[in-house]
Amino acid sequence: MKYRNTYVKVSLKNITSNVSKMIQKYHDYQYYFGVVKADSYGHYGNETVRAIIKGGCNYLAVSSLEEALKIRVEEPTIPILCLGIIPPSYLKIAEENNITITVTSLNYLKELTKTSFQKLKIHLKLNTGMNRLGFKEKQELNEAYQLIKQCEGIVLEGIYTHIYEATSLKNTEKQFSEFEELCAQINLNSIPIVHITASDATALYPKCSYVNGCRFGIMMYGFSKDPDLQLDSTFQLRSEIIQIQTLRKGETVGYDGIYQATEEKERIGVVSIGYADGIVRANCGRTVTINHKKYPIVGNICMDMLFVKIDDTIKEHDEVILIKDVEDVKRIAKYLNTVEHEVLCSIGKRVPRIYE
Repeated sequence: MKYRNTYVKVSLKNITSNVSKMIQKYHDYQYYFGVVKADSYGHYGNETVRAIIKGGCNYLAVSSLEEALKIRVEEPTIPILCLGIIPPSYLKIAEENNITITVTSLNYLKELTKTSFQKLKIHLKLNTGMNRLGFKEKQELNEAYQLIKQCEGIVLEGIYTHIYEATSLKNTEKQFSEFEELCAQINLNSIPIVHITASDATALYPKCSYVNGCRFGIMMYGFSKDPDLQLDSTFQLRSEIIQIQTLRKGETVGYDGIYQATEEKERIGVVSIGYADGIVRANCGRTVTINHKKYPIVGNICMDMLFVKIDDTIKEHDEVILIKDVEDVKRIAKYLNTVEHEVLCSIGKRVPRIYE
């Protein structure tokens, strides 16, 4: 429901098309994980999830049990992998809802074996260099592998790792080697799903013979290191000018008066979006688009509104485009010294998503 003219426009058609193009290009995998954590990278909605499934993803991946259960209500059959750690006390809920869990250490595995399961599917995560989650020592992994064999009700469905710097050939090759070394005493052919690469790494590196799964993340939304894919943008952020203020030279605008008019009759457009919507104050100085022309954000961004220095061609209720396409997101990420993922995820749920 939309009660102000501030919203994100999500192109479901482009999401489905992007996924389809990716699967056509990387067609030699068996399992395609659509990573829909963080509300599908800020796209929100079961509509987005359905568009990803329609494109061909046959497995979903999320960060938490909460995310998994939210999807399970609308998608009762598709497999869902939780990439994060689920506290052992909630694992029965995961099993009851057919949620596959990630096991990252021997201690965690021993904890979950204290509970009786009928069929709890697990994936082992290996730490091959990112040093965030996962088995790092071969002895610990081998002990876990043997323990799983003895546990009725625990099904080892998959094993995986995460590439932390896909653009570095040296580091990525080192991670593949580390994965193979850790698994030296494990028959990978006996494990149904082996997945290593996510979006960029899938695009940049050839498939290994023992790998049959890959994970699609931000690539589904148009971001790719592979120009041949010709992916489309899926996310636009729009608002409007709700009032125009005319300043005399020397007058200030907004909290703390950090912006001062440098000329007489300087026009300031007030836009109905602020840091509570995800446009943090660091955006001050970057440009937005109004009527196909760029205008700078000035002054301190408020909780619910921001200010744009405009010219005489702009009028109240003119549309303001804060994010137009993939290139806009890249530009904003560079301006904010961050990554494209954060730009998308920062636009909160207070901003409605309009699907088309």
